[in-house]
Parts: sequence; structure tokens; C-alpha cells
Amino acid sequence: MRTTVDVEFGVRVTKPGLAAISVAAVRADTGELTVSDAGPARTAEFEHGTRAEVYDLAEGDHRIAYHGERVLQRDTAEPVTVADIVRYTRPSRYCPSDRMGGLFPPDIADLPTAKAQVQAIVDHVHRRLAYVVGAGGPTHDAIDTLLAGQGVCRDFAHVCIALCRVADIPARYTSVYAPGLQPMDFHAVFEAAIDGRWYLFDATRLAPRQSMLRIATGRDAADTPFLATLGGELDFLGATVFATTDGPLPRDDGHALVALA
Repeated sequence: MRTTVDVEFGVRVTKPGLAAISVAAVRADTGELTVSDAGPARTAEFEHGTRAEVYDLAEGDHRIAYHGERVLQRDTAEPVTVADIVRYTRPSRYCPSDRMGGLFPPDIADLPTAKAQVQAIVDHVHRRLAYVVGAGGPTHDAIDTLLAGQGVCRDFAHVCIALCRVADIPARYTSVYAPGLQPMDFHAVFEAAIDGRWYLFDATRLAPRQSMLRIATGRDAADTPFLATLGGELDFLGATVFATTDGPLPRDDGHALVALA
């Protein structure tokens, strides 16, 4: 199955400076990023294939476009390292697990395996939260989302990650392209460590996990912005995102173990 992605967005720079753009699909077979009226990019590479292209943007309007393609194959789930265990069980900005012990459902703690606990967390968050476009805000963390009872994909992911970490299960945030997502946009999911491997989960259940394509991975959304300023100032002018496959979308019952390509 081949997944194709096309992204386009505009920015209006009011104070010249650097901007980091992270929209490239990890391990894409083909990929091209263009930024109008900008010089060559410098590339910053991070863990798990995440990278950012850093441009020096002059004052004025700029158009950013990305096209990428990748043939998805059934990959072996990535192994969990000792560094992963240390990093992804710690609380983070949007996943304050150290303050959420009292919000952890006690019946989940009694389940015998990490797999059962993670699936129960996903089911609990799916039932507990309403998916509302435009809900939440850039400063809302997992506690804010639980109190509000609603959010968007990043909020669902943050709550699941935080609850996994309460149970000492390593969990990490992953931004993806998700064919079948409605409305189409960048999408946020999470990966949890089960039996020494990373597996993909999505409490929103808005798109099949088998056709998702990784963009960036980190502790939470603070590590994975698709656009960030580094000294400059800009206004975001809106984006269009398209992610499609060349065949029927796979069926996803939400319970099978799926490794992210």
C-alpha cells in the first residue's frame, strides 16, 4: 500500500528570523519540501527519524509545500531501549503524570499485563472524552483535558500517555499522517511499550492505524511541532493536509497490536 501526502500552508513573517519546519514523513521513498523566498535549509535530526528543516525567513509572506510518498510494509515493532524506559516514564509538560495518580482508574491497575492495561486506558479515554474540533488550547495539559471532558487528537494522546506513565508503562507522543481522517489534518497518536516493543494506539479511533505515517516523535506535543519560530515572529495563515492511499483503507478494530511504519 502506498501512502501519499501533500501539505501546503502559509505564514506572514513580521520579524525576520529562523523557523523550524517538521512535516517530512519519516523514511519516505520520495519527499520534497519547498519554501518560497527562502535560502537553503539546515537540517536538525532527532531520535526516531524526526527531523526539522530550519529556514531563515525574511519579512513578508511565504508558502510552504511538502509532497511525500512511501510504500508501507508490515514492519517489526521497534524495540524499547533502556533510554526509552527512562525518558518515556517521566512526566512532561503536557503529560504531568506525577500529579495524576488520583485520576488513574483503580480497576485498570489490577489488570495483569501491560497490554491489557494500555488497551483499558485507550478504551477509558475513548469513552471519557468527546472529540470536539477546536476544543482545548495550546497550554492545556492532560489534567485540563480530563476536567473539560473534551479535546482534539493531541489531547486524547496526552491523557493516554500520562495514564500509561502513572502505571510505569513507557509511552510517547507521535504526530502522523492519517489517511481516512475526517476532517483531514495532521494527527496525533501515541505509542506504548509492550513486551519490549513499541506499539501504536489511538483513542480517537478516527482513522486506521495501519496506514498512518510517522512525522515526529517525542515526550508530548512540545517536542513535535510542525512549525516553530526560533527568534523570529510570524502569523500562521492556515494549512491544507491531504493523506491518501492507493487502495482501500484497512479495517482497524482498535484492539490489535499495530506497529507504526
